Amino acid sequence: MSATKPMIISLPADLLRETQRVASVEATTPAKLVEMALRQYLTSHRWQRLRQWGADTAKRLGLKSEADLERFLQRGRSRSRNKRR
Repeated sequence: MSATKPMIISLPADLLRETQRVASVEATTPAKLVEMALRQYLTSHRWQRLRQWGADTAKRLGLKSEADLERFLQRGRSRSRNKRR
């Protein structure tokens, strides 16, 4: 595991209390709970960016349905096979 570095954050009192309560119930520390929440947020953010890229790409390629995507992929596979021959 990589080395950790300290970071000071400020939380509203109600959020701090809830964080401490949940950490106690989960038998972990508030710091670990915040770390897990941040990892989950960053993963979600990356997926959102990837979905947006996919939507933008589909629009640029004129793909409007899964059937359009299947045809597009099939054409690509056919071209790839033909190049290998």
